[in-house]
Amino acid sequence: MGIFGEYERDVRPTPKKVYRVSQVNRYVKQLLARDTILSKLWIGGELSNFKQHSSGHLYFTLKDPGGAISAVMFASDAASLSFRPQDGREVAAFGYISLYEKTGQYQFYVQRMEQEGKGTLYEAFEALKRKLEAEGLFDVSRKREIPRYPRTVGIVTSPTGAAVRDIMQISKRRHPGITLILCPVLVQGADAASSIAHGIRRMNERGDVDVCIVGRGGGSLEDLWAFNEEIVARAIAESRIPIISAVGHETDFTIADFVADLRAPTPSAAAELAVPDIMATLEMAKQRELYLEQLALRQLRRKREAVDSMGRRAAFRMPVMKLNQLRQQIDAVGSDMEWLRKQYFDQLRQKLLQTEVKLSLLSPEHQLKKGYALITDEEGHLVDTIQKSKPGDSLVVRLHDGRMGVQVKNLAPAES
Repeated sequence: MGIFGEYERDVRPTPKKVYRVSQVNRYVKQLLARDTILSKLWIGGELSNFKQHSSGHLYFTLKDPGGAISAVMFASDAASLSFRPQDGREVAAFGYISLYEKTGQYQFYVQRMEQEGKGTLYEAFEALKRKLEAEGLFDVSRKREIPRYPRTVGIVTSPTGAAVRDIMQISKRRHPGITLILCPVLVQGADAASSIAHGIRRMNERGDVDVCIVGRGGGSLEDLWAFNEEIVARAIAESRIPIISAVGHETDFTIADFVADLRAPTPSAAAELAVPDIMATLEMAKQRELYLEQLALRQLRRKREAVDSMGRRAAFRMPVMKLNQLRQQIDAVGSDMEWLRKQYFDQLRQKLLQTEVKLSLLSPEHQLKKGYALITDEEGHLVDTIQKSKPGDSLVVRLHDGRMGVQVKNLAPAES
C-alpha cells in the first residue's frame, strides 16, 4: 500500500514524485501499527543502558548476543512493575513496535515487563560480590580513614573524560594550593581493568599521595564493567593509600564501591569529599577563636563576681587591700590569656598561608609554567626515560598553555 493508498511494487520508471520525510515516517509508523505481530508481542532480552527520567519514564535497551533494540516504558505503565529494573537483568517485555517520527527511529514501546533470569553480567557481578564479601574485603573494620587535610590527591581515571575535568575544577576551587596527580588509565574496554589496577599500584609507589580518587563518568553496565573486575577490587583492597570510588552516577553501584574506603555518588562529589574547602577551614578557625574569647570572658566575669560577692560579706570587709590585689591578679591573668590567644591564632593563620603558598609552588601546573614539560605516549602513559620510546613513536608534550604532538627522530643517552 503506498503512502496515498496504492501498492507501489512496479519498478518501472514513473513520473518523479518527491515525498516529505515526515510523510515517509508517518507511513512506516502506520505499517508497523497494522502488522499483526509487531503490534503486540513479547520480547526477551537483557537490560542495558537503563535510565529513569525525572518524569518517571524508563529508557533502556533490550539486547541478546545477536542484536539490540531501543525501548521506552512510560511512567503510567512503569508504576505497575513488581521489581526494580537495572542493567544486566534478563526480562520479558510486552508491547508494540512503533516509529518515533521526529527522529525516524523505531523502538519498542513496553507496556508490561517481567523478570526472566538474572542475566550473564548480573550473575557474574553477584558471584564476585559474594566471593569478596566472604573474604572480608567489604568489612568496615578494614577501611582506612580519609585524611582531613591532604596535601596531594591522586586521580586514577581517563585523561579525556568529563570526570577528570570535574574533579580538577572542583578541587582547585576548594583548595587552590592542593597538588593533584593524574594517572591516566583506560576506563572502558578489554584492557581497562588491568589499566586501572596498574594505575592504583603506581599511585602507591609514589609515596607522596595522601588519598586517591578512582572512577569515571556514567554509562551502561557494560561501560562500567571494568570496575566490577576482581583485579581492580584486589588492587583497591591492597592499596596503602585510602581510596575513594567515584564510578558513574548516584544509582550506579560497582564492586569497586564496596571495596573502597569511601564511595562517592559522582566524580564531582569525590572531589568534595577528598579536598577540604580552605576558606571554610579558615572561617571555622575564626569561629573557634571567637568561641575561646567568649569562653575566657565568661570565666573572668564569674571570677570577678565571686570576688565581689566575697567582698560584700562581713568577714571579708576589712581586708580590702587583699581583695584589690586579687582583682589585679585576675585582670593580669585575663590580659595574659588574651595575649596567648592572639599569639596562637596569629601563628596558626601564618602557617596556613605558608602551607598554601608552598603547595601552590609544588603543583604540576607551576612546574610547567617554569619551562618544564610532561611527555606521554598516545595512550597517556608517562615517558620519563628514553627506554620507553623508540624512533618513529608519536608522543604528546604537555606545556603550561596546551599540548602538542611530536614524533621521535632519534635517541641519544645522556652523557655521563
